[in-house]
Amino acid sequence: MQDISPETHLVTGAFGYSGCYIARALLAKGHEVRTLTRSPDRKHGFGNRIRVWPLDFADRAGLVEALTGVAVLYNTYWVRFHGAGFSQDLAVRNSIRLFEAARAAGVRRIVHVSITNPSLASPYTYFRGKAEIEAGLTAVGVPHSILRPAVLFGGADILNNNIAWMLRHLPAFGVFGKGEYRIRPIHVQDLARLAIEAGCHEGNEIVDAVGPETYSFRALVEMIGDAIGRPRPLIGVPRSLALGFLRILGLFVHDVILTRQEVGALMDELLVTYSSSTGRTRFSSWVVQHGHQLGRHYASELARRRDRRTAYDELRA
Repeated sequence: MQDISPETHLVTGAFGYSGCYIARALLAKGHEVRTLTRSPDRKHGFGNRIRVWPLDFADRAGLVEALTGVAVLYNTYWVRFHGAGFSQDLAVRNSIRLFEAARAAGVRRIVHVSITNPSLASPYTYFRGKAEIEAGLTAVGVPHSILRPAVLFGGADILNNNIAWMLRHLPAFGVFGKGEYRIRPIHVQDLARLAIEAGCHEGNEIVDAVGPETYSFRALVEMIGDAIGRPRPLIGVPRSLALGFLRILGLFVHDVILTRQEVGALMDELLVTYSSSTGRTRFSSWVVQHGHQLGRHYASELARRRDRRTAYDELRA
């Protein structure tokens, strides 16, 4: 892929998780980078290299102003679950407002981060909402790429870190049922690379953003346990009992660890696809290299929502 001439690009949530990797890659290519964010005061390492606008979906004029002169919009905006002042239904409407503002501002292309296996008929609001956003993006009419990652790893990821945290603190680890449902993780830097490449494409496309390896959830937990030096017995637990335990543990860490819908989607194998690998980094190699760092502290989703100043890596339960 040949680099295009430097342009102005905008990343939603450039001080967040996946957004910061996309922003960093764009800056490395010499582009001017802007961000729309609800956390303008969050600690980050970009200095003054990124221009900041408030992410206020009710302010259409402000959105259009931020997007004017932008060649490519990279949208990472979403919420994991309902609660604490946010909802997935609202996130769908907000995303479409953002796409409409991009069209009004003359944005050339939109790169949108979705999820594997979205469906308008899904019983899970997460996957149904992602499908609604994809349909809304198509209706807006701006040329676009849709990236569909399963689970991200690397950097300040939550899932793998918190599995490691539990393995470090508990004598055994409970898996839902037999734990044989599969997962296909992709490194966050691979997702950023795919996003930057998609920004140079033409027309509309959908890309499964998936890594080169597929594991059962049980195997994933075992790999993490071996990498951190805390292999634990894995015990199959009925879903309702395991969710009850996670709710109690969530009270201790002041967080929502996993929702019933997230567990259902995991067990229904919605986090795996059979498409060709688009990621390059192998989780099996990465976890060995970074096991000493994983799970030293619990990573709280709610803390990230409530504390809009502290860097993700510095937030503690």
